[in-house]
Amino acid sequence: MRRLMFAATAFLLVGCQTSESVQGQAAAAGAAAAAVTSTDPAAPKASPTPKAVRKVKPKPKPKPKPTPTVTRMASRSGFPTEATTGVPSGTRLTVVTGDQVFSAGGQTIVGKDFHGFVKVRGKNITFRNCIFRGRATSDNAGLLDTESGINTVVEDSEFVPSHPSATIDGIWAKETRISRVNVHGSVDGIKADSDTLVEDSYIHDMRWFAHDPNQGGGPTHNDGVQSFGGEARVTLRHNRIDMSGLKEANAAWQSSARDSLAEGNLFDGGGCTLNFSHQVLNGPLTGIRLVGNRFGRNSFFDCPILLSTKSFLAENRGNVWNDTGRPIPAPQRHD
Repeated sequence: MRRLMFAATAFLLVGCQTSESVQGQAAAAGAAAAAVTSTDPAAPKASPTPKAVRKVKPKPKPKPKPTPTVTRMASRSGFPTEATTGVPSGTRLTVVTGDQVFSAGGQTIVGKDFHGFVKVRGKNITFRNCIFRGRATSDNAGLLDTESGINTVVEDSEFVPSHPSATIDGIWAKETRISRVNVHGSVDGIKADSDTLVEDSYIHDMRWFAHDPNQGGGPTHNDGVQSFGGEARVTLRHNRIDMSGLKEANAAWQSSARDSLAEGNLFDGGGCTLNFSHQVLNGPLTGIRLVGNRFGRNSFFDCPILLSTKSFLAENRGNVWNDTGRPIPAPQRHD
């Protein structure tokens, strides 16, 4: 499995029936009408009510109680935290030991605590209320790898390696919707390939290592989210991606994926917080839209956005400092 890492361009400066049917049924002619209620879904339907007999109005259907997932989906105030992401409090988890591969399409996996790496190879597979921990390895790996799946969904889950190392990331994703996840303790939070949506999630407290075989033995170049050249249509929406407390973090989002969108996020940290590079492409990087994002002030080079010389923004509006609400400076541009 490839694990391509970008050296930060910025560092070049310095280095988730009940149906109740109530129907009136007439008794024999001249007898009083009797209301009959059926709660057995297998029972035969009552005969139609004669017009002379008044229909009994059906009882209103009870409204379902909101589940934790519904509540979280409805909550858009502020930015994600550990309290609003990951496995909901009180969820019972079943420990699953060893590496797992999910190939049968249409599965929904709920309430698992995975002690091993998890791969997806089928269509329409959903993970909900799970913890992904991986295991010890010297190979490159994501705690969850959906790159061979189609239309994978990950909701209300946590990603934290039990054996952190320079070769372990949180999620490797493609054609995946990721919602309300808590990712921490890995080198990169999410490697997001084509048609990946990350929303309402919290990526924070990555692990830095002085020696990374993927960097020629040099230190890790940590990213909250990394998107590769040749990929497209990556969307980050209403996430908190915080790399501010990490030594030599590369970026909150390092991307060479065209036609991608960051909307309504809170970003912080890195050399430059958002770093867009065309340099692995055979041509320019285009179609990048940045809308309504907020930025912390903890980038090493006082640099919210960096564009390489052939990277271009299709939209750049409403991006402000988080502390003051004032517009951030124009992107820096260099290779």
